[in-house]
Amino acid sequence: MGYAALKHLHVTCVALSAAGFVLRGVWMMLDSSRLKARWVRIAPHAVDSVLLGSAIGLAVWSGQYPLQQGWLTAKVVGLLAYIGLGTIALKRGPSLRVRAVAWCAALATLGYIVSVALLRDARGFLSLFGA
Repeated sequence: MGYAALKHLHVTCVALSAAGFVLRGVWMMLDSSRLKARWVRIAPHAVDSVLLGSAIGLAVWSGQYPLQQGWLTAKVVGLLAYIGLGTIALKRGPSLRVRAVAWCAALATLGYIVSVALLRDARGFLSLFGA
Protein backbone atom coordinates (compact mmCIF):
# COMPACT_ATOMS: atom_id res chain seq x y z
CA MET A 1 0.00 0.00 0.00
CA GLY A 2 1.38 3.39 -0.98
CA TYR A 3 1.45 6.53 1.14
CA ALA A 4 -1.52 8.09 -0.69
CA ALA A 5 -3.63 4.96 -0.18
CA LEU A 6 -2.70 4.81 3.51
CA LYS A 7 -3.58 8.49 3.92
CA HIS A 8 -6.90 7.91 2.14
CA LEU A 9 -7.63 4.98 4.48
CA HIS A 10 -6.79 7.18 7.47
CA VAL A 11 -9.06 10.03 6.34
CA THR A 12 -11.88 7.57 5.57
CA CYS A 13 -11.57 6.10 9.07
CA VAL A 14 -11.63 9.61 10.57
CA ALA A 15 -14.90 10.30 8.72
CA LEU A 16 -16.42 6.95 9.74
CA SER A 17 -15.34 7.35 13.34
CA ALA A 18 -16.69 10.91 13.55
CA ALA A 19 -19.99 9.96 11.89
CA GLY A 20 -20.36 7.02 14.27
CA PHE A 21 -19.66 9.23 17.28
CA VAL A 22 -22.24 11.79 16.14
CA LEU A 23 -24.83 9.06 15.57
CA ARG A 24 -24.19 7.40 18.93
CA GLY A 25 -24.38 10.81 20.63
CA VAL A 26 -27.76 11.53 19.06
CA TRP A 27 -29.00 8.09 20.06
CA MET A 28 -27.68 8.67 23.58
CA MET A 29 -29.62 11.91 23.88
CA LEU A 30 -32.75 10.24 22.53
CA ASP A 31 -32.24 7.30 24.92
CA SER A 32 -32.44 4.96 21.94
CA SER A 33 -32.26 1.22 22.36
CA ARG A 34 -30.12 1.17 19.20
CA LEU A 35 -27.09 1.86 21.38
CA LYS A 36 -27.36 -1.67 22.71
CA ALA A 37 -27.07 -3.29 19.28
CA ARG A 38 -24.03 -5.54 18.99
CA TRP A 39 -22.67 -3.84 15.87
CA VAL A 40 -22.91 -0.42 17.56
CA ARG A 41 -20.67 -1.66 20.36
CA ILE A 42 -18.16 -3.42 18.04
CA ALA A 43 -17.87 -1.25 14.92
CA PRO A 44 -16.30 1.80 16.62
CA HIS A 45 -13.49 -0.36 18.03
CA ALA A 46 -12.78 -1.87 14.61
CA VAL A 47 -12.80 1.50 12.83
CA ASP A 48 -10.70 3.18 15.52
CA SER A 49 -8.16 0.33 15.45
CA VAL A 50 -7.68 0.78 11.70
CA LEU A 51 -7.55 4.55 12.25
CA LEU A 52 -4.79 4.21 14.85
CA GLY A 53 -2.88 1.70 12.74
CA SER A 54 -3.01 3.97 9.70
CA ALA A 55 -1.89 6.94 11.82
CA ILE A 56 1.12 5.00 13.06
CA GLY A 57 1.85 3.86 9.51
CA LEU A 58 1.72 7.44 8.22
CA ALA A 59 4.02 8.65 10.98
CA VAL A 60 6.57 5.92 10.27
CA TRP A 61 6.33 6.35 6.50
CA SER A 62 6.77 10.13 6.66
CA GLY A 63 9.32 10.10 9.48
CA GLN A 64 7.22 12.62 11.42
CA TYR A 65 6.62 11.75 15.04
CA PRO A 66 4.89 13.35 18.03
CA LEU A 67 7.32 15.29 20.23
CA GLN A 68 9.38 16.00 17.08
CA GLN A 69 6.56 17.78 15.26
CA GLY A 70 4.49 20.19 17.35
CA TRP A 71 1.38 19.72 15.25
CA LEU A 72 1.51 15.93 15.69
CA THR A 73 1.99 16.35 19.42
CA ALA A 74 -1.08 18.61 19.44
CA LYS A 75 -3.07 15.95 17.58
CA VAL A 76 -2.11 13.26 20.11
CA VAL A 77 -2.97 15.52 23.07
CA GLY A 78 -6.24 16.44 21.36
CA LEU A 79 -6.96 12.76 20.74
CA LEU A 80 -6.51 11.96 24.44
CA ALA A 81 -8.91 14.79 25.34
CA TYR A 82 -11.38 13.56 22.70
CA ILE A 83 -11.27 10.02 24.08
CA GLY A 84 -11.81 11.24 27.64
CA LEU A 85 -14.69 13.50 26.67
CA GLY A 86 -16.19 10.78 24.47
CA THR A 87 -16.13 8.32 27.35
CA ILE A 88 -17.96 10.81 29.56
CA ALA A 89 -20.41 11.56 26.76
CA LEU A 90 -21.34 8.00 25.89
CA LYS A 91 -20.80 6.03 29.09
CA ARG A 92 -19.59 7.68 32.24
CA GLY A 93 -21.51 10.95 32.45
CA PRO A 94 -23.77 10.92 35.54
CA SER A 95 -26.60 12.80 33.84
CA LEU A 96 -27.91 13.52 30.37
CA ARG A 97 -26.84 17.15 30.75
CA VAL A 98 -23.26 16.21 31.60
CA ARG A 99 -23.16 13.69 28.74
CA ALA A 100 -24.54 16.24 26.26
CA VAL A 101 -22.01 18.88 27.29
CA ALA A 102 -19.17 16.34 27.05
CA TRP A 103 -20.45 15.24 23.63
CA CYS A 104 -20.40 18.84 22.36
CA ALA A 105 -16.93 19.38 23.84
CA ALA A 106 -15.71 16.15 22.22
CA LEU A 107 -17.03 17.32 18.83
CA ALA A 108 -15.27 20.68 19.27
CA THR A 109 -12.09 18.81 20.16
CA LEU A 110 -12.47 16.64 17.08
CA GLY A 111 -12.83 19.80 14.99
CA TYR A 112 -9.61 21.10 16.52
CA ILE A 113 -7.79 17.83 15.76
CA VAL A 114 -8.93 17.89 12.13
CA SER A 115 -7.93 21.55 11.77
CA VAL A 116 -4.48 20.77 13.19
CA ALA A 117 -4.10 17.96 10.64
CA LEU A 118 -5.22 20.11 7.72
CA LEU A 119 -3.17 23.17 8.66
CA ARG A 120 -0.22 21.28 10.17
CA ASP A 121 -0.19 23.89 12.89
CA ALA A 122 -0.60 23.11 16.60
CA ARG A 123 -2.92 26.11 16.94
CA GLY A 124 -5.33 24.52 14.48
CA PHE A 125 -8.27 26.70 13.46
CA LEU A 126 -7.15 29.28 16.03
CA SER A 127 -4.23 30.12 13.73
CA LEU A 128 -6.77 31.54 11.25
CA PHE A 129 -7.63 34.26 13.77
CA GLY A 130 -4.04 35.28 14.43
CA ALA A 131 -3.90 33.37 17.71
